[in-house]
Amino acid sequence: MKTFTIGFTQKSAEQFFLLIRENKVKRIIDTRLNVTSQLSGFAKKNDLAFFLKELCQTDYVHTPDLTPTKTMLDAYKKKYITWESYADKFTNLMAQRNIERTIDKSLLDKGCLLCSEHLPHQCHRRLIAEYLSLHWDENINIVHLS
Repeated sequence: MKTFTIGFTQKSAEQFFLLIRENKVKRIIDTRLNVTSQLSGFAKKNDLAFFLKELCQTDYVHTPDLTPTKTMLDAYKKKYITWESYADKFTNLMAQRNIERTIDKSLLDKGCLLCSEHLPHQCHRRLIAEYLSLHWDENINIVHLS
């Protein structure tokens, strides 16, 4: 199984949609807590779903079970907690939500986990992919698009 991840910041719309199309991504799995922020530009939920379908023949799905809580995210953004603490809290949240049982494996097959962070190193989309790879009986080839 191949699963992609991508962040939309520091990418033009052209770069973003070319990466999606060139890698033949079947669906974008939006893992953001806020999908309608004005800061999202072309990546606002409804606009993104339209552009993905029209430009890339790619589906869009928002998956709230793969989002952090507002409290957790705010604490990290405001630097009240470290990345390591955030990653630990988010990993525990995924376990509490039993995402390895509730997320359909076919969703991630040629699917792409979307978040805003430019790079995956300190982003929860990487944690999701790694968590599912560890908990599923699947060898997930994780490809970070940048």
